[in-house]
Amino acid sequence: MTNLSVNVNKLATLRNSRGGNAPDVTAMARKILAYGAHGITVHPRPDGRHIRTTDVYSLKELMDAWRPTRPDSEHTAEHTAEHTAEYNAEYNIEGYPSEEFLRMLEDVRPDQATLVPDPPEALTSNAGWSLVRSEALLAPVLRRLRQAGIRVSLFVDPRAFTAEEKSALLKLKPDRIELYTEEFARAYGTGRREDVTEVYRSVALFALDNGIAVNAGHDLSQENLGYLVDRIPWIQEVSIGHALICEALEQGLQTTIGNYLKILRDANSHPARP
Repeated sequence: MTNLSVNVNKLATLRNSRGGNAPDVTAMARKILAYGAHGITVHPRPDGRHIRTTDVYSLKELMDAWRPTRPDSEHTAEHTAEHTAEYNAEYNIEGYPSEEFLRMLEDVRPDQATLVPDPPEALTSNAGWSLVRSEALLAPVLRRLRQAGIRVSLFVDPRAFTAEEKSALLKLKPDRIELYTEEFARAYGTGRREDVTEVYRSVALFALDNGIAVNAGHDLSQENLGYLVDRIPWIQEVSIGHALICEALEQGLQTTIGNYLKILRDANSHPARP
């Protein structure tokens, strides 16, 4: 089944809007895992506008403590049969590979680092890497993170995946790529949906055929996720934050996560894998 990693940046944004520690990002992340999510994603930025460095370390402590735990009788309300976590939950940290960011990764040692080309002032991730232009930057970064035992994923835009980009990807050979799905989300519900999805599918197949696993993220929601994973069932992980938190305001957090897990189970239940 495709794994669900929940991006908790929006919870930090809400907290920071008033000061104090409400909502408590780490406590909410624990609930998210208890409700069945397979991982937690954060994207700290230099200005600390949402996730702060202290959050990164607090969440590391949560993830380290979470893995060996099991439900007990005092937590049956959270650990129901329907919402039992996988207990191999993964910690994914996104960011631009500045020296400061890389040092933090080497200290925290998350399961996965997703490298994005965002400048520090970017509101949100809005482009994939140009691997051709960035190969000299990324190659030593990948070597460095691998030496630290960290799985590396590169954020890529399938629409810009030329033959030259494919060649650069094969030279870099990251562990995974993350498909930047904003254009898919825009096309969903329009006459362009099938054509755009086929572009994503072809890039995913190229990566898979060359030993590179595939993640996906950006603007995914309960509305469009099932179609994407049905068409590209070998996606290993989806990272979802903004839509999930918005939906949780109406549906409740536990129900929302349960809905996402059902979507992923249903989408993965029948398509043939390549």
